[in-house]
Amino acid sequence: MSKLRITWFLTSLLACADLYGQALSVQVGAARFDRYLPLLAGKQVGLVVNHTSRVGDAHLVDTLLARGVCIRRVFAPEHGYRGTADDGADIRDGYDHRAGLPLHSLYGKRKKPSPEDLQDLDVVVFDIQDVGARFYTFISTLFYVAEACAENGVELLVLDRPNPNGHYLDGPLLEQGMESFVGIAPIPMVHGCTVGELARLFAGEGFIKSADRLKLRVIPCANYSHRTRYVLPIRPSPNLPDERSVLLYPSICLFEGTAVSVGRGTETPFQWVGHPTFPAGDSLFIPCPTAGAQAPLHEGAVCKGYDLRRISTDSLYSKSRINLSWLLDFYCEYPDKENFFRKNKYFDLLAGTPHLRELMEMGSSEETIRASWSDGLAFFRLVRKDYLLYDE
Repeated sequence: MSKLRITWFLTSLLACADLYGQALSVQVGAARFDRYLPLLAGKQVGLVVNHTSRVGDAHLVDTLLARGVCIRRVFAPEHGYRGTADDGADIRDGYDHRAGLPLHSLYGKRKKPSPEDLQDLDVVVFDIQDVGARFYTFISTLFYVAEACAENGVELLVLDRPNPNGHYLDGPLLEQGMESFVGIAPIPMVHGCTVGELARLFAGEGFIKSADRLKLRVIPCANYSHRTRYVLPIRPSPNLPDERSVLLYPSICLFEGTAVSVGRGTETPFQWVGHPTFPAGDSLFIPCPTAGAQAPLHEGAVCKGYDLRRISTDSLYSKSRINLSWLLDFYCEYPDKENFFRKNKYFDLLAGTPHLRELMEMGSSEETIRASWSDGLAFFRLVRKDYLLYDE
């Protein structure tokens, strides 16, 4: 091996070691006990948690109970307390026998805690891993929990976690009138905030009702900045199994508003795009029922399209913007354009605007589409600065 190649190899190795050393040294808010346990002493506590709410190998519920925190109830978001339910499946109230605590669903008939849910609580603790996309519903749960706490005089304590897509912002801002559970506030598709920063923004910008009454505390991560590449130690939801799927998610999720499968029902969801009648592409896959995808789109059919597993995670991370080419190319080649977008307008809800779909139907270029959201993105970037907890 030449000296040049050895130098290049060692430089690359050191860069990788530095990158992963940064991620390994990150301390999530939930692990900083000295910063928040005194705030919970003698108080009646509610927890908004799921399977990602862990400190090391232990769930936050078990950890806090062992440290004498008085937990009255647990609130469960989409996918449930244990994180195994299908996308969109109703989550029912229940009881956690291991912890001896009642479970209240925030994904089903109600998505916001009621006054009765909060009437005997002093503080609600929110600790859930996000992935940085507006349509990932855990931040909508955060929005409603913050609003309920503000309206009912209950303190909200957010234990922050890194954003694996927190190194960039992209996509259109959600337009007024397009609010839904996959788009709760006027932020971009990729917002570049942690949940702690979003809680500050939701209150500071008056997005939630009674925002001026919210008693909010955020326990920030240690040794983290928005330049830190953070690989999640546990899958954040059933259909995001690894770093590649998490990095692809902001670009691929828009396909969920179309007739195209994103690989739900395979071992690597959100790493494929395909359809049974698609004439282009070089890869085949067959969606089958799996845990977290009991009835996947195009179940049992051979789907043809693109295998995105071939793209390195380094390449995906360094791109630092939504990849529109897969969506635009697929639409261009799709034989039945009239039925490409779902009739329920779900694509528009995911995009936060009807203009992206309209521009695609007009055959607009990627440059034209990106220009359509550039002013809104620049505006949000300025607003976001006031709520950041970490260096960019």
